[in-house]
Amino acid sequence: MSSTPTERILPGATLGVLGSGQLGRMFAMAATRLGYRVHVYAPEHDAPAADVCWRQTVGAFEDVAAVAEFAASVSVVTLEFENIAPIATETAAKYAPVRPSGAALYTVQDRLREKLFLEKIGVPCTPFAEATTAADLATAITQVGLPAVLKTAAWGYDGKGQALVHTVDEATAAHAELGGQPAVLEGFIDFQCELSMLVARNPAGEVATFGPLANDHVNHILDVSTFPDASLQPAAAEAAEIAATIARELDAIGLMCVEFFWARDGRLLVNEIAPRPHNSGHLTIDACRTSQFEQQVRAICNLPLGSFEPVVGGVAMANLLGDLWAGGVPDWVSALADPQLRLHLYGKVHARPGRKMGHLVALADDAATARAAAIAGRERLARRG
Repeated sequence: MSSTPTERILPGATLGVLGSGQLGRMFAMAATRLGYRVHVYAPEHDAPAADVCWRQTVGAFEDVAAVAEFAASVSVVTLEFENIAPIATETAAKYAPVRPSGAALYTVQDRLREKLFLEKIGVPCTPFAEATTAADLATAITQVGLPAVLKTAAWGYDGKGQALVHTVDEATAAHAELGGQPAVLEGFIDFQCELSMLVARNPAGEVATFGPLANDHVNHILDVSTFPDASLQPAAAEAAEIAATIARELDAIGLMCVEFFWARDGRLLVNEIAPRPHNSGHLTIDACRTSQFEQQVRAICNLPLGSFEPVVGGVAMANLLGDLWAGGVPDWVSALADPQLRLHLYGKVHARPGRKMGHLVALADDAATARAAAIAGRERLARRG
């Protein structure tokens, strides 16, 4: 079932996905439309992708035999998220191409390795230093300064495993809470905005980028993404070049997202690299000729990349978190009655505060109007009775 690096994987083949959350769900929907079957592998029994994929295998990422059987059944394996044990990609690669590779995943799933990689290739990123031990922390404070952000090196997302520290005492207390986990201290950046760039790359070396997307966060979780944003145009070319450079230097195949801080002093600094589709890119499903998920399919199958050209003047996406369910079932009718809005739900049964349950996309003639419509639509969802 495996394929050579330059072989095209055509519709009718089975594509494998490690992970079965909402990103796997939307990937499966895009792949199915193109005539592929999708086989997902993950520990969860009732994950979002299971509703729409052709086949699901439930198993631990450390279960070598189960991963091997899964990988032998598909033509290529891709990633739905980065918190995957290295043994899973190592095992899968014996039976099918893994795109992006386990080596690329290994680099970006640890913040220290990621920062060292960026430093090596000359891409500007936030100032950093290792802070695993108490001695490391003391040295890091001297090197990076305060205020700073103390982060676990691995397994963190949506603000988990990180703390803003202003004093040595705060840093020491936050460090103690990590319980000896590998950690990084990053300099606090006075930024004017956060933005992201999507980048797709196929085995033939073809690259396509989309963005920059303007991102607003609440409690470290993405709240609203908007495109286009005229204020970001001065950073657009540099952001696209950095994203393309990272994809090439990682030799990453698939769809990736590079998140940036745009500092007030004009510096564009890489914050994180996501080796898979990204929350901020969900709006491409409704707004672009080719969505980020179709690009992921095309890239891993070594097909020509599609056009990221937007088909509307402005678009915005608002996340729907589990908090929205606190007062009961949201008013879906209000969203579906508005022709500007597109409702995407992930099929998750249990709504918890901070859990991503879906998103709203608003289409308009300009981004400001779209952003206002997305936010207003979300507010209407919470009105009941």
